[in-house]
Amino acid sequence: MALTPDDVVTKQFQHVRFKEGFDPDEVDDFLDEIVVEWRKALEENERLKARVAELESSRATAPAAEAPKPAEAPQPAEAPQANAATSAVSIIERAQRLHDEHVAEGKAEAEKLVSDARTQAGEIIAEAERKQQEIRTRLENERKTLENRITELRGFERDYRAEMRSFFETKLKDLETSSTSSSSTPVSAIGL
Repeated sequence: MALTPDDVVTKQFQHVRFKEGFDPDEVDDFLDEIVVEWRKALEENERLKARVAELESSRATAPAAEAPKPAEAPQPAEAPQANAATSAVSIIERAQRLHDEHVAEGKAEAEKLVSDARTQAGEIIAEAERKQQEIRTRLENERKTLENRITELRGFERDYRAEMRSFFETKLKDLETSSTSSSSTPVSAIGL
C-alpha cells in the first residue's frame, strides 16, 4: 500500500492518559509540515515526469541527427529520482531533528517545572513552619500570662477569705464580749 499525504493528514492516533507521550498539537503541526513538503515533492515529481515525457516525445519526433547522445538521455530521468530521494532524506532528517529538539525542549521544560515546584514547595513549607512557630510562641506567652493571672486571683481569693475570716472572728468575739457583759446586766436594766 502506497502512503499518500492524505493518509498522513487523516491518520488518527489514540490519546494516552497518565503515560508519557507527545503533545497532539505539536505532532499535528509537524505532520502538516511533512504533508506540505511531501506534496511539493510529489508535484515536482509529476512536473519532472511530464517534462521527461515531453522530452521523450520530442526526441521520438526529432530527426536522428538532433537526438541527444545516449549518455545524456538517462540524466533527466535520474535527476528527478535523485532530487526526490534527496528531498525525502532531507524531510526525514529535518523531521528527526525537529523531533529531537522537541523532546529536548520538553525534558528541559519538565525539569524546570519540577525544580520550580520543589522550590515553591520549600518556600511554602518554610513559611508554614515560621507561622506555626509564631503562633506557638504567641499561645505560649498567652498561656503564661493566664497562668500568672490565675495565680494572682487565687492569692487574692486566699487573702480575701483570710480577711473575711478575721473580720467575722473579730465580730463574733465582739458579739460574745458584748453578750457576756450584757448577761451580767439584769433584763430589767436593759429596759425591756
